[in-house]
Formats: sequence, C-alpha cells, structure tokens
Amino acid sequence: MPEKKEQPRTFGHVLPEETRAHLRAARHEMRKGFEALMPPEFVQHHRAARKEMLLAAREFINHAIESIESAG
Repeated sequence: MPEKKEQPRTFGHVLPEETRAHLRAARHEMRKGFEALMPPEFVQHHRAARKEMLLAAREFINHAIESIESAG
C-alpha cells in the first residue's frame, strides 16, 4: 500500500486574506514585544544564527540542484 503524503498545513484556502493579514500583524507585534524583553545582544545573536541557518539551507539546495544537473 503506498504511503499517504502529508500535505503542508496551510490555511490559505480556508482563511480569508483579511484574517491572514491580522495574523501576520499579530505575529509581527508579538515578535517586537519579545525582542523588547530580551537584551540587544541576544536579539543580535538570534538574527545572526537565523541568517547562518538560512545560508546553510541555501547551500544544501544549491548542492541538490548541482547533483541533479550533473546526473542529467
């Protein structure tokens, strides 16, 4: 029996755009509140760590693309 693929959990087809806009605004405000509670050094370190994770993901994707191109 083939495995059932799990679908990504998005609500774009269920929630109206206005609701999603409010959720984005709420997330933004919560992030600002969280950053206000943390020392500036923590926020700076957190952003640097996030950037490094994104750069690592980019390299992984680039490697996967190169592997596909070299195999074909």
